[in-house]
This record gives sequence, C-alpha cells and structure tokens, in this order.
Amino acid sequence: MSTLYTSDILIIGSGISGLSLALKVAPFAKVTLITKKNKVDTATNLAQGGIAAVLSVEDSIEAHIQDTLISGDGLCDKETVDIVTTEGPLRVRELLELGVNFQMQNNGLDFDLGIEGGHSARRVAHASDLTGREIERVLVERTAQHPNIEILENHLAVDLLIASKIEGADVIADNDYCLGAYVLNHKTGEVEIRKASVTVLCTGGCGKVYLYTTNPDIATGDGVAMAYRAGAKVANLEFIQFHPTCFFNPNVKNFLISEAVRGEGGVLLNSQGEPFMKRFDPRGDLATRDAVARGIDAEMKTSGSDCVFLDISHKPAEFTRQRFPNIYATCNKYGVDITKDPIPVVPAAHYMCGGVLVDHWGRSSLTGLMALGETSCTGLHGANRLASNSLLEAIVFADRSAMWLKKNLASLPSLLPQTTIRPWKTGGAAQLDEGILINHNWDVIRRLMWDYVGIVRRTKRLILMQERLTWLLKEIKAHFYDYLLTPDLVELRNLAVVAELIVQSASWRRESRGLHYTLDYPQKDDLHFLKNTIIQKGKDRQ
Repeated sequence: MSTLYTSDILIIGSGISGLSLALKVAPFAKVTLITKKNKVDTATNLAQGGIAAVLSVEDSIEAHIQDTLISGDGLCDKETVDIVTTEGPLRVRELLELGVNFQMQNNGLDFDLGIEGGHSARRVAHASDLTGREIERVLVERTAQHPNIEILENHLAVDLLIASKIEGADVIADNDYCLGAYVLNHKTGEVEIRKASVTVLCTGGCGKVYLYTTNPDIATGDGVAMAYRAGAKVANLEFIQFHPTCFFNPNVKNFLISEAVRGEGGVLLNSQGEPFMKRFDPRGDLATRDAVARGIDAEMKTSGSDCVFLDISHKPAEFTRQRFPNIYATCNKYGVDITKDPIPVVPAAHYMCGGVLVDHWGRSSLTGLMALGETSCTGLHGANRLASNSLLEAIVFADRSAMWLKKNLASLPSLLPQTTIRPWKTGGAAQLDEGILINHNWDVIRRLMWDYVGIVRRTKRLILMQERLTWLLKEIKAHFYDYLLTPDLVELRNLAVVAELIVQSASWRRESRGLHYTLDYPQKDDLHFLKNTIIQKGKDRQ
C-alpha cells in the first residue's frame, strides 16, 4: 500500500532553481521539496565560473542580449533573452541581500566581475571559483529555516501522476493534468504517492548519459524522461554542451577547469606546447564553448594525444591562487601547480541546452506541471548556452514562476480531478540480485553515446546508436516491471529514455548549428532548420 501525501507545490530537485522557487512561494503555499540524494548533491554546487548579469556601468543589457543571441546561433527565443537579461541584475542583487558572498571590489559596493568566452564585457559575478557552492549554501540555509518548506532527502521521483492515466479521472477538456508524482523513499523502499496542485521539475541535466562529464552522479535526465513519458513536449535535446576543459586525471572525478581561467588569460596548448585555437576560431581561447570543444577534439584526433593543456602560469602566482583557490588546491593535490605548470584537460559533457518545453512563466504543455533550470527549455540558450547564463536563467524563472503561482495557485485545486490514485503496483516483483545487469547497461549506453553521439556526429553512427538503444530499452523495461524498484534501476530507465531522445533529435537536424555538429551536413540550413526540435510522445515530430 502506498502512503498518500499532499501539498500545494511539489518541487523535485534541490538546485538553485528548486530552492529559489521554494523560498519565493513559501509565504503563500505549503511546499514539499524532494531530492534523490542529499540537498547539496547538485550541479549548482559544482558551478565554478559564476552568474552572468549586467552589473556595471561599463556594460549594457543590449550587449548581453547580443552576446546571448550570437552564442545561441539563431535559435534563441528573443523575448526570453530580453526577459532574462533585463530582470537578471535585480535577481543577482537579491542573492547578495540573502547573504551570498560574491567577490566585491575594494570599495565593498561594486561586484568584482569576471569575463568568460563569448562575453563582450566583464559581467560574471562570482564567489572566487566556488560560486555555485556559495549560492547553494545560502539557499539551503534559508529553505531549511522556513516552516512552510518540507525538504525530503533520499526521495527519488519515479513517474508523474497524470490524470488521463488514472482510471475514472475527469480530464479537463483536451489538456492533461499532472497530479504529482510517485516517489521512491530510499530508506523504506516504499513508493509513495505525492499529490500536489502544481509539480515543478528542477532535476538538472543529463550529463551521466555520456562517458565523460563534469556533472554530478545525479544528472541522469530524470525530469526530461518523466515529462516525456507523461506526454509533455520536450525540445532541442540534440544540443548538448561539452565543457572544453575537464581536468584530465584518472584519480579525479568530474572536476572541471572553469571557463573563467581562459577569461583571465589562460591559453590552450597542444602536446608540443603550441597555442592552437586561432586555427579553429578567430576568437581564439575566448571563443564560445562549442567552438573550443570542437577545436580541442580536432587537435586531439590530429595529434593522437589523450589531452591538451590549459596554461595560466604566465599570470602572477598570487593572483591565480586568489582568483582560483579551489582549482589551484585540487590540481596541486594531484601534482599540477597551475602557477607553474599547464593543466591537462579534455572536453566532457556539461550542459543540456534543451529540455522540457516551457513558456515565459515556466509552465510546460501539461497543466499543473512546470519545469525550471537545466531541466527546462525556455529558449534562452538556443543552440548553445552562453557561459554563466544558466544560473541567471534559474533565478529569473524561479521568480517568474513564483509570481504566476501567487496569482493562480488558489484557483488550481478546483481544477484538480477528484479521483483516488492507485498505489504503485509491485505485484509479485522480486528483489533484483543481479546488479551487474544494471551496471553493464549503464556503461554500454554511456560509452556508445560518447562514441556515436558526442562532439562530432555522423548519420551512420546515429542509426547504429538507435538500433542498439532499441534492444537496450526493451531489456531495461523488462527489468523495471519484473523487479522491485531501486534507485539505480529508476535512473537507468531515465538515462535510456533521454539517450533515445537525444539521438532522435540529432537525427532530425540535418545541419550543423551551435552544439550540434555533423560531418554529413557541415553547414547551417536556415531554410529548413531555423526552428526548435520538439518531440511529444505519441505525436509526430513538430
């Protein structure tokens, strides 16, 4: 028997978007926030570079808009870009007022702003090179203190509760309704029913679908997979951003070398110690991430080297240690003194620019379901995210969603179908005692995605990947319904679904644009593909 719990708003995920939304709606709503690991196990916590916003008189909203549009390579939603860049500065100052210790200039009043690839001005507010961790620290403290916010760790959402799938539900018109989620309690093993007027997906990205990633282990695409299975529209999943510079060391897991290192003068060198980025892009080391990742990939393939090197040793040692204390300490721990030695780096999957398609208030195509942060596709990033725009998007859309909920939440319960939700069916399912089956399929998917659907793609590889995924999905589905649920099994199922969606999206886009580069169609095709790739379960591609 599944236990039923209710709240006004169910937030799934504890990164900057989920925590920000919880704080903003708590004054007028009862909030349950669930996270499948611990509160701080998020991509936000790993974000080094900072948060981009116009915070200086030497910068302008127009310049930030233009930089974002150029990076997005024709697919940005211009209204979204205008909203985020215009509302962003106030949201960043709100974080400062909450207690986030951004680096400030000596006068204590002005932000000490950094610059990163693709930006035309210094506009990246940062807390040394641990910006995400500092923001997460403050937001966790504030949410934990609020009486209207219940935070449940080690609770993993399994599937969304959808009105049309529940026998006897009174579905509203032609639009389906999300009623909440089935949630696996790690400690008890029970699949709980978490019912809410509004469910918000803030589950982060899908980096773990690739062999090499800067993402935390939680990044298995859960929100996108659940939304797709529920019938929501997802968009632009072919655009996976690979961070160009992940620390290349077998003893270090997922440690990225911030974009800001290049922003502060870091130079990429090949195995012969020669700068090479000017050969691939006139912007050199300050090119956007897609260009830098492809440049590194091409250089490695040409030379046969396992990595390239990022050198900032020409900068004053004290400056480097103060500006990048975490990067300095971590690299030094593994034998690389970045004030003297170049840093070995390789590209790694970093950010999902597509996601659950939402409007300018964070609402998905399903009534009662919203999505924020990396899980969503707002149109801000287009075909390639501009560095440090992601944290900005998260706080701006958390604020906008909160405004919409404050105005509309009271009217939503009357729309909620009055029906009894059936417990999660376990039947005669047994405990899965062959964990090797899960681990094997997980490894197969990640390696195949890296080899066939990585930085540079080909149609033949995409076809082969789809064929492999077809039988993998069948095997995973059999495991899912034959055995009692475990977190690993739930994540594997989501990972496979997202992998298939990425392959489908990449196969459809027969051009090269932004983060999607295919050798079979190396040019952009504005006539046929200057539009979003939208996929909805059971519907033709839009």
